[in-house]
Amino acid sequence: MRDAVIVEAVRTPVAKGKPTGAYAAVHPVELHAHVLRSAVERVPGLDPSEIDDVIGGAVGQVGEQSGNTTRFAALAAGFPDSVAGVTVDRQCGSSQQALSFAAQGIVAGAYDIVVASGVESMSHVPIGSSANVDGVRADVWGPSVEKRYPGGLIPQGVAAELIARKWGLSRTQLDEFAVTSHQRAAAAWRDGHFAGQVAPLKVTAADGTVTQLDVDETIRPGTSLEVLAGLRPAFAHEHWTARFGEIDWKVTAGNSSPVNDGAAALVLTTSEIARQRGWRPRARIHTATVTGDDPVYMLTGIIPATAKVLARAGLSISDIDAFEVNEAFSSVVLAWLAETGADPAKVNVDGGAIAIGHPLGASGARLATTLLGVLERTGGRFGLQTMCEAGGTANATIIERI
Repeated sequence: MRDAVIVEAVRTPVAKGKPTGAYAAVHPVELHAHVLRSAVERVPGLDPSEIDDVIGGAVGQVGEQSGNTTRFAALAAGFPDSVAGVTVDRQCGSSQQALSFAAQGIVAGAYDIVVASGVESMSHVPIGSSANVDGVRADVWGPSVEKRYPGGLIPQGVAAELIARKWGLSRTQLDEFAVTSHQRAAAAWRDGHFAGQVAPLKVTAADGTVTQLDVDETIRPGTSLEVLAGLRPAFAHEHWTARFGEIDWKVTAGNSSPVNDGAAALVLTTSEIARQRGWRPRARIHTATVTGDDPVYMLTGIIPATAKVLARAGLSISDIDAFEVNEAFSSVVLAWLAETGADPAKVNVDGGAIAIGHPLGASGARLATTLLGVLERTGGRFGLQTMCEAGGTANATIIERI
């Protein structure tokens, strides 16, 4: 039976997704192309013409990230015209879904060599851009969904507040989790954990000045509980209190993921092809699932997704040596921990999205790159990553280090 293995994984350092960010002058296609090129160059003897497809995730598929942006990234990377490209939107799980589709295609025999990737340039395409038409927010769910969920669906930040309320999470707990994320990410850079995973990008400004981002731009090593305690709640509004009842507003910019620019890519093939070509298969895609959950709470899908992927893999939570759970908000990961019983010491050991950043379409591939690095450094066998997504879906993937 064919399998799907990862032979290379790479990401950019993650930048602020603002006009002042390190990649603000970089077109998202060029950002994406950089990791495609870098990943392929790291696989000895791999000719880009051998790639059967490039499957890329992007959430804001509008403006400079529209028109099947992955295809343009493959061309910008210098790949031959014959190399196809397709762009996936499963919201924040887009590039994790790209990884699943790539693995499924390889196992099915549709592909021999494929690149799974993702990009998001939030400095160019701000969050929510695809739902705005001429400055007016579009009705993206229609009348039937409105009827099914009276009052309609809600912003993710409000969902994060509802999760904090349901699981009885305090403001201090949320902020403590955020501080830990920054401390772990800063330590990971200091100790060289990301050195082999990252492909820095040189950026040339209009005046000819060349700069290079060498670390993730939103990590704040000096942040503290005292600093975070001074931040105001980001989503408090009487409209939501009227709908959901009293909410002790506690989700802030400090215990939420920032807006970011970044890209990541992984090269996949079969273990047999890797052996024939002299490539080292680093990890096998063991099991990949996706599930849906309440679209109002929205971000809790990672809980049933984790149960589903473990059941399908025939594993228990104690069999997993490392977890990457996307830190969209502190409350999401803390609720997941409470429900799964996972060991917090194994979760996001090199920091998470609250510190490293959350370039939406790239985050699934970034998590996979980080998870692979953790397993290789610690000697762990199984790693599990899971991603909450707008609309109430969630991906969960288990990789097995080889």
